[in-house]
Amino acid sequence: MERVLIIEDDELIAELERDYLEASGYETELALDGLIGEKMAETGHYDTILLDIMLPGKTGFDICRELRRNMKVPIIMVTAKKEDIDKIRGLGLGADDYLVKPFSPAELVARVKSHINIHNLLLEGTSAKKQETEREITYGNLRILTKSRRVYLDGEEIVLVNKEFELLVFLAENPNIVFSKDTLFDRVWGMDSFGDVATVTVHVNRLRDKLGKNHAKAQFIETVWGAGYRFRID
Repeated sequence: MERVLIIEDDELIAELERDYLEASGYETELALDGLIGEKMAETGHYDTILLDIMLPGKTGFDICRELRRNMKVPIIMVTAKKEDIDKIRGLGLGADDYLVKPFSPAELVARVKSHINIHNLLLEGTSAKKQETEREITYGNLRILTKSRRVYLDGEEIVLVNKEFELLVFLAENPNIVFSKDTLFDRVWGMDSFGDVATVTVHVNRLRDKLGKNHAKAQFIETVWGAGYRFRID
């Protein structure tokens, strides 16, 4: 049974989320404090984390930042904050999705189910893929292993979440081709995905930060103003 951690200081909302998720077959655990929730997330095994922003002890933004250092579990931010800057900040820190209160409980369950399914498929793959040998994409000091979903820069592993990895692979497999934000959203996220093309910019910036950190010559992804992005190789 898939397990969902709910980090939410409003007990009524937390219980509402728990009731709908458990009615849909998920096992849940609640944390009403940010510090407690972060500790539970780090020490327990969960398939998705529902994370409020305004929490006692530690904010959801700070928790998301810390969890993303070592964890790839889907994180869905559930908050009353409606401003675009808050949404962009949450996605920029590594959240996979963003749900604004008040929300439809059915939509919440649908998003949890969607992210768990995507995460499991990416981890497990199909039986056919399990028989395939590792495929490697290499450009200079960058090494991408497509089957094991690992990325190395100058021999040091770079931790990427699911969509960051898929975006990098798509661009690296199509070097020097300019893709618009709409095209990248369609090809990487899919037309039926939640969200909008703004998430492409957020993920590109996250990739640049991770690939460029401490590596002056590691900025592979280039912005073509007015057109989109490309993975540039000389």
